[in-house]
This record gives sequence, C-alpha cells and structure tokens, in this order.
Amino acid sequence: MKLCAFADEASETLSGQIAALHRNGISLLEIRGVNGKNIKDISRNEAKEIKSVLDSEGISVWSIGSPIGKISLADDFEVHKDDFKRLLETADILQADKIRMFSFFPVKGMDGKAVREAVYERISALLALTPDSVTLCHENEKDIFGENAENCLWLHETFPRLRAVFDPANFVQCGVDTKKAWDKLKPYTEYLHIKDAVSDGTVVPAGMGLGNVPYIIEEYLAQGGEVMTLEPHLFAFTGLSALENGASVKFGFSPYRNNDEAFDAAAFALKNILSGEK
Repeated sequence: MKLCAFADEASETLSGQIAALHRNGISLLEIRGVNGKNIKDISRNEAKEIKSVLDSEGISVWSIGSPIGKISLADDFEVHKDDFKRLLETADILQADKIRMFSFFPVKGMDGKAVREAVYERISALLALTPDSVTLCHENEKDIFGENAENCLWLHETFPRLRAVFDPANFVQCGVDTKKAWDKLKPYTEYLHIKDAVSDGTVVPAGMGLGNVPYIIEEYLAQGGEVMTLEPHLFAFTGLSALENGASVKFGFSPYRNNDEAFDAAAFALKNILSGEK
C-alpha cells in the first residue's frame, strides 16, 4: 500500500508541498496546482523544472490531477481538447501514466439522452487522443454526468479503457450510498481519493463522515489496490473555488490554523484507519 496526496492543499508552492509530503512520509504526488498555477497551465519548461526538483527529493508523480471534463457541455470542446493535448505532454515529462478527469456538467434543460450522447462524443474524442501508455481515470463528482453510481457504471461499461477514481465524499454530497456505489464500481476502480463528508456536505477527516471510508479502504486493499490519494479539503487553499465550480465550501472541522495543520490532520486520520484504529 502506498500513500499519495494532493499536496497543493498544504501549500501552493512546490517547496511547501514537498515539505508536507516528507513530513507525513508520503512519496507520491497527485499533481494539481503548482506555484499558484493549475497543472493544465504550466509550460513544458516548468514541467521539466518540477520533475527535476521532485526527482531530487525522491517524490514521484502518481497521477495528473487534471480539470479535464470539468466544463459544461455547452463550452468550447475544441479549446478543451487543446488543454488535454498539453496535459498529455506534461504527463510525459513528469512520467505520470494516469490522468484524472471528469464527465462534464450537463446543460440545464438538456434531456438525458442528449446529455449521454454528448458525453459519449467528448470522452470518445479524449480517449482517441490518449496513448496506450496513459490511463484516463474518471472521478465521480457532484453536478457532473458521473455524479451517481449508475452513470459512472455506464461510462466504464461503455469505455473499457476508462478507469475509476472512487471518491466517497463526492458520493455523500450527492446523496449516494457509498457501499452500494462501491459494489458497482469496484471492478473498475484504479485508485481512491480519501475524502469523507457528513450529510450536509461538509468535508471531514477520513472515517468521521458517512463515506464508509474504512470499509472501502479495506475492500480496495483486499482486491489488490495499492495507492490512495489523500485529498483533505479541510481548509481553504489556492484554486479551491475553481475546483468547486465557484460554489462555497463549508469547513465543519475548523480547529486548524493553516493549511499545513489541516493537511497533517487529514494524513493522521487516514493513517489511523490504516493502522486499525477506529
């Protein structure tokens, strides 16, 4: 079992992210924001510099935490494809063989059949651009097409190359029973995002919410899963508003004075689960 993290929740700077990973004994990074920039916006030269620094610190990029698919079906998809092509170059430079993605925000008033056809068209186009050496991993997320287990299952049955990132908190925020969702999606799950939430949608440390996180981790490891990405969401960080599509975020557990404290608390909660302490 290996731990990974969205270290941009500890610091927007690469040096601060590295410090947080080392402090918590984590050697894998799901890279999403670096030095105040989203991963889709960094240049080739910046990617090379990041790779050099991470190599010198013994940290590897597990996955590209991209925003691909987190746009409306009404938005310009050709521009989005250009972003994706740059991300494929970035993944190659960082030697990451996984890219996290989403399945688009439906347009208000669009019927279900039309939404599914539009999603099919866009994901087909993304997969056509993706080399065999890279795995696209779809994350369930509130308000997108794949916000529930049934739509996620359709995606994976329709696109055998598409794998799943299972996020318990996102399902809780959509009123989905995470155990039932796991039963449907576990054969397609590439890795986990460790995030938990309570009934009003507030994110809490792993094991303190309704996400059945200890159960899902146990099941995931039993089926041979190895990597899980810590995604604290316990304190505001650079880029959070964009990730939440502009929606406000509630922080129910707020005894943390800064991002580092919140990141460390999230890591501690996950390690308690892994050590068998409930």
